[in-house]
Amino acid sequence: MPFNSDKIKSQMRKGLLEYCIMLILHEQSAYSSDIISLLKNASMIVVEGTLYPLLTRLKNDGLLSYKWVESTQGPPRKYYSLTSEGKRALKELESSWSGIINTINHLKNRNEK
Repeated sequence: MPFNSDKIKSQMRKGLLEYCIMLILHEQSAYSSDIISLLKNASMIVVEGTLYPLLTRLKNDGLLSYKWVESTQGPPRKYYSLTSEGKRALKELESSWSGIINTINHLKNRNEK
């Protein structure tokens, strides 16, 4: 079976998507289209069909909350934000991510010494 880097990259993106969403919502609440735009600007391509179930799961896990905000361009919009539990979870993810980066850098650079 030939090596399939696209499959590995897809799995890596899926694993990082929750963390990226939480990073976006750390500073301010956001509408789902805004989240998609910010992810695309960071070269993390995601579609609504992937994002909505993930937002719902994070909300059901108590990490996100939302509020309806009236829109001048149509129906009210659902704006998501991190809950206090979500902020605690984000700190844990940030610590884990730092550990992962250190491990990868250590393994990448071990032969350069």
